[in-house]
Formats: sequence, C-alpha cells, structure tokens
Amino acid sequence: MSSDDFNDEQLDAARARYLEERTKRLRSDGLRQFQELNGEFADLDRDPFADPDFSRDPVTQDTDVVIVGAGFAGMLTSVRLLQHDVSDLVIIDKAGDFGGTWYWNRYPGCMCDVESYTYLPLLEETGYMPTMKYASAPEIFAYCQQIGRQFGLYDRALFQTQIRDTVWDDDIGRWIVTTDRDDVLRARFLVTAGGILSKAKLPGIPGIETFEGRAFHTSRWNYDVTGGGPTEPMDRLGDLCVGIIGTGATAVQAVPQLAEAAASVHVFQRTPSAVGPRNNGPTDAEWFAGLLPGWQAERIRNFTEAVTGKHPEVDLVADGWTEVMWDDTQSAGATPEEAERLERLDFETMESLRLRVAEVVEDPETADLLKPWYGKHCKRVCFHDDYLPAFNRPNVHLVDTAGRGVERVTPAGVVVDGVEYPLDVLIFASGFEVTTDLTDRLGWDPVGRAGVRMSERWHDGAHTLHGVLSAEFPNLCMISIVQAGFGTNFLHFLSESAAHVAWIISTCLDTDIRTIEATPEAEEEWHMRLLRTAGLIANYSLSCTPGYYNSEQGNNPNGRRNLTYTGSLVDYVEIIRSWRSDGEFAGAKLDRQT
Repeated sequence: MSSDDFNDEQLDAARARYLEERTKRLRSDGLRQFQELNGEFADLDRDPFADPDFSRDPVTQDTDVVIVGAGFAGMLTSVRLLQHDVSDLVIIDKAGDFGGTWYWNRYPGCMCDVESYTYLPLLEETGYMPTMKYASAPEIFAYCQQIGRQFGLYDRALFQTQIRDTVWDDDIGRWIVTTDRDDVLRARFLVTAGGILSKAKLPGIPGIETFEGRAFHTSRWNYDVTGGGPTEPMDRLGDLCVGIIGTGATAVQAVPQLAEAAASVHVFQRTPSAVGPRNNGPTDAEWFAGLLPGWQAERIRNFTEAVTGKHPEVDLVADGWTEVMWDDTQSAGATPEEAERLERLDFETMESLRLRVAEVVEDPETADLLKPWYGKHCKRVCFHDDYLPAFNRPNVHLVDTAGRGVERVTPAGVVVDGVEYPLDVLIFASGFEVTTDLTDRLGWDPVGRAGVRMSERWHDGAHTLHGVLSAEFPNLCMISIVQAGFGTNFLHFLSESAAHVAWIISTCLDTDIRTIEATPEAEEEWHMRLLRTAGLIANYSLSCTPGYYNSEQGNNPNGRRNLTYTGSLVDYVEIIRSWRSDGEFAGAKLDRQT
C-alpha cells in the first residue's frame, strides 16, 4: 500500500481510531502509576546472578576518575580515557560483572534489536565478529567481559558495590565517593554512567504484593522458578500457568520462549507493540573479513541517518528499522500539504504492520487486539519472527485490558474486567524508568558546591550543558538521556557521549584545569534549544498513546526541563563534536590551576 492508495476516508477513519485508542489509555497518575523495586518489593531487585557471599576489604585511595556504571557507557568511557593516557580510574557497579543491561537482562530469548555490527562497540579495536546479525544476550554479555579483559578494566573495577554518597570538597578539588562497602575514594572527576535502561519498575497494580505464587521482573529472571538458563530450555514450567504483564520489547522476545515451555501463558496487554519481521541470520565471515578500516563508524552513522529521515545515498544496513523509520514523519511539515504527506506516510507504514498481524495471527479477534493504533514514532517498534505466531498456539492466551491495564492482583492470580486468571508464576515485563528525575535513577543524590544536593538545585528539573555538565557540580560528567541525545541505536549515543566525556576529562588534566562546570547562562541557552527542537514534534507527541517516550502523557512537573534532544542523534553528535573542536569550552566555567 502506498500513501497515494491511502484515501481520505481511510485517513479519517485511522485518525479517529488513533484518537479513540489514545483517549482510553490516558491516566491522571502518569508516571506515578509505576512503583520502585524497594520496600516490600526489594527482594524483586535482588541480584540472582552474583555471589551472595562475596566480600572484600574497603578501598581508600585518591584517583583521577571514578566512573559509576560498568555497562557500555562506563566501559567505553574507561577505554577512551585509557586511550588518552588517563589510567588512574575506578569503575563502580552494583552488578557482579561488566555488562550493564546485558548483565541484568538474561531472560530467555533476549537479544539486541539493532544489528550487531552497528550496536556492539569497538568491533574494529577488539577484532570481534558477532555470530549473528542480531546477537543474543549471552553473546553480548560475553563480549562485555572480553572488553573488560582486553582493556584491563577488571583491575579497575569494584563490583557488587553501591554508592552511598558523592560529595564535592571544594578545598581539595575532589569528589568524596563513599560506598556500602565502606570505600572512600577521592576523585578529581566523577562520571555517572548508569545507562539508559538501568532502573527497573513495577506496575502499581492494587494487590500486587498479595500474590502467593512466584513473581519476578524480567531483568531479574528467576531460573530457579523456570528452570533452564539463558542458553538452556526452561524445564520447570511444563505443568504451570504463567502470566506476563507487558507487551513491549521485552515481552516480544520472552513470550515465544514461555510458549514453548509452559502449560499455559496469559499475556496481559494494555497497548500492543508494532512488530515487524526480524529476519535474523548468521554473519557472513567472508563479508566481515573484507570490511575496510573505518567501516564501523561509517555504518553506525549511516544507520542513524537512515532512521532519522536523513536519507543517506546508500542504506548500508537495509533492515526492518531502516525501512520503517526511513522517513521522519513526526516533525511538523513546512506546509499543510507537506504535513498531510508525512501523516499519510506514517499511516502507510503502520498499516503495513497491522496487515502483518492479520496475515500471521489466525484468530481474527486476537489479531484485531494485537494491531497497533498509533504513530510509528510513538513507541519503539519491535522486530521478531516468533512473537505473533505464538498466539496461534493453544496454550497462549491474550488478555487485552482495553487500554486500562490490569485491574488488580489477588493471592491466586490477576483480575481483568472482573475475571480472575489463576496463575502459578507472574512475570513483570514492565520496563525501566526513562523520564524520571536523574537522581531517582542514579540511586543517590550528588552533593555539589556549598553542600547543595542535585535534587535541590534541580528541583524544577535538569540544568545542564549538553546533558553533560551542570553548574555548581564541578568536575561531574553525566552520561544519560536527560537533556542529551537519544536514538534508535543506544550505543551510538553512548559511544559519542563517552568520547565527549573522556575528552573533557583528559583535556582538563593535560592543561591544568582544576575544575569545569556549566554556567547558568549556558544551561538556559541549551534548555531553550531543547525546547525549540521539541516544539517541532510536540503535536505528534501529544497525539500518541501514553508510553515512556512521552512520560505516559502525564503531568510531570519537571518534564519541561527533563527533555532529550529530540532532533536527529546525528545533529546532537555534531553539536558536541563542534564544541570540542572549537576548544574554547563555550558555556563552561573553568578554574585553572596557577
């Protein structure tokens, strides 16, 4: 179907359906509908993969850099610092190993949804060839460990360690970092590299604490309950009834695996995902060996251009992502005619995904419930070959909640529309905090100059330059999407951010800059730029169904400042690269040693 074939009547009908589906999902509580994995749910946040008997002596030392986070952001920052001859650094993470997302997410079927050749960083430096176009989670975790070994990061890491506090001491020009293992580290620079999807969340469903079966979050998968492992079939669900709440990117991968193993699976859906074909396959070793130096940086940029409407001359990746996202249909059109053309293109893409549901799912009623009625930029599109066919199995049951979500949880199961569904196992595929305040996701509240905590200075939301530097927090470099870039390929953003932070730190150390921070004036200029960029997609975003992209369409008091840069990631990268090339530290306050 082309946009020319999408007639006015169909367009009007689709608009009406989009509005209807959005309206039924609106809630007054916004982000408050979720709850943290603490208090009575603290056990759901327990690390099921680490040695529970681990212990070590406290560490007390001075160091140039403390990096909090041992996922790709922390690893890449460490590698880039080492390449700048900054070797005096310490990495801290509450996990038991490197990997971040890929340490925690070991649920069955987990894999990257962006091709391995653009997603996995440092492929040219490590010489590693991914086995598949879309690598599995176990392979990615093993690759993280390889990076740790190859670049000597293990000797610099403190695992199973949580930050207690970080306090800036202006007299000595250092951050005093304390941990739950009684470490005291005095660092010239502090880097927060907690990643993008690091803090799991639970749905705030009434009665959730009363469930008497076994329950866990997908990022803390309990193989003691399911049997098997990330690479082994689950063998303890054969006579059990399993429920999974959520139908986002995680559930799309986990549901087919549960369908293979469990006696019955109930999938509780508030909003369906748009699911295109994945077409995974093994890497062509001959092709990979023939790639020329510099190929990965070129391919990464090409992919981001292709999925942000920049229409590169050649689509190097040519997969579902670049097909679906080739046109940027969320930005306001320059004319009413252009706006309608973009709207038609968006409808065309989503209609093709809805038609795929009808072609794959045999039961018409189930197929209709699985069709996504929203724009393609509203939620992260998924690609999978086994998710939709899973609903053709007699043991898989879709429980659609008509956009309202689960009504309540009882000791025996889950209630939707007054009907109780008895369960033995309840799995929460409810995702992660994305647009909450940064201090909430960090898990601690940095203390800057004059004893002022970040939550106090940021009481109305974030204040940064490029999402990296902040006034009154000297030598603090942040890697997060708060007031920074964002993209389909998270690793493109993290890689560029790590390079940026490493450059700032190494340049300061090399040129005797004692402290660096943003100026309040530069923070406001950057915020205004974020607002202008966000204004280009504001109407589109408001038309979307609630989700983490738009903070669940809730009234988030800090949302106006906790923005991401909503333009192309290519443009954000150019902004921070130009800032470095200029060499003037524009918008930064410097204290040079004398």
